[in-house]
Amino acid sequence: MVGADRRNTVKYGNALSLVAQEFGKAGIPFVLIGGFAVNYYKVTRVTTDIDFLIDKQDYPKAFSLLQTFGFKEALVQSMFARLKSNDFGLLVDLVFVDKETLTGVINDGIQAEIGGDKVIVPSLNHLIALKLHAMKNNPKRIEHPDFMDVIHLIQANRLDVRLEEFKDLCLSYGTKDLYEKLAESIAKGKQ
Repeated sequence: MVGADRRNTVKYGNALSLVAQEFGKAGIPFVLIGGFAVNYYKVTRVTTDIDFLIDKQDYPKAFSLLQTFGFKEALVQSMFARLKSNDFGLLVDLVFVDKETLTGVINDGIQAEIGGDKVIVPSLNHLIALKLHAMKNNPKRIEHPDFMDVIHLIQANRLDVRLEEFKDLCLSYGTKDLYEKLAESIAKGKQ
């Protein structure tokens, strides 16, 4: 179906409910990431999109399903797709990973209820790893909103950046420079 059925569109008050319920019915595994996941971990973050981690192989099925609710592709790249709809206020970003990675994030994730919908959010370490990975190849990574998200996640959840485990996480998914900038920013904040 090319156009959205208005009755189906008003069935869901927001894009989170739509994805949570319809992906569940269709058997499309997903994890809520981005600003909504950051909010789950005690950090207030305003966002204009809602991000989900999915298996890249599930994208055709996911897009076909969302298309029935009026979503159109705004941007599609190798690592993600941005979908928009006039009937839902938020853009929907689908971030692609392989099945093995998604399974690991799901297995380590946390079952949460957000706005009445049951979703999985990544563990705090996986969420930080996703943000580090997003910043890794961005030349303006220190100015990137994800940098401040990581700083706020560290502070709100009282993570010790000096622990070897945290340093290893940063070096595995980010860079040495990124780890040093995070540690420096945290140290300045404690002065």
